[in-house]
Amino acid sequence: MADKEDQKSAPITIKKYANRRLYNTATSSYVTLDHLCQMVKDGLDFVVYDAKTGEDITRSVLTQIIVEEESKGQNLLPISFLRQLIGFYGDNMQAVVPRYLEYSMQAFSRNQEQMRDYFQNTLGGMFPFGRLDEVSKQNMAMFERAMRMFTPFGAPGAADEATGAQRPPSQPGPAAAPSAGATFDELQKQIDQLQKQIASIASPGGKSDAK
Repeated sequence: MADKEDQKSAPITIKKYANRRLYNTATSSYVTLDHLCQMVKDGLDFVVYDAKTGEDITRSVLTQIIVEEESKGQNLLPISFLRQLIGFYGDNMQAVVPRYLEYSMQAFSRNQEQMRDYFQNTLGGMFPFGRLDEVSKQNMAMFERAMRMFTPFGAPGAADEATGAQRPPSQPGPAAAPSAGATFDELQKQIDQLQKQIASIASPGGKSDAK
């Protein structure tokens, strides 16, 4: 028990050498990206350092793992999502996106565990694909709303689409962009609203109560 707790508290150190080989200091052996991928799935925390410079390159190595998995046909990232994500690089909302995506994935993971428990305890491990498809569509819609929400003032009608509001045809759009303070306040309200929706999706029943 103590060993497991120590393992969770202290990430395993992986060193990457100039020849691109990865060395696991915990097992004193060379590993591959596939090994690191399995470690992630097993819940083992690790950090990757450049053996020469000592730079933390964990982010780039994890990105490599994603690219490798996608190339094998394990397509988790829709093209539209990738395009939207790329569009945020260099955008003034770039600093907000990582926090929101992290929160979203945490909520999705909780939802996933609840679904697994439901299948195991009530259906003997059988997966009703219709129900899974419904949950998948619900979560995809949530992520699409999230991406639209992060550009509420970048395109005409984007804010209304993110919040579900409809502008009457006779009512023209804003003549000029709102002030920085108004923009931040409105964005914060929309983020709070979407976070409530995420929490309701992660809860049993998955019905949103956000207004």
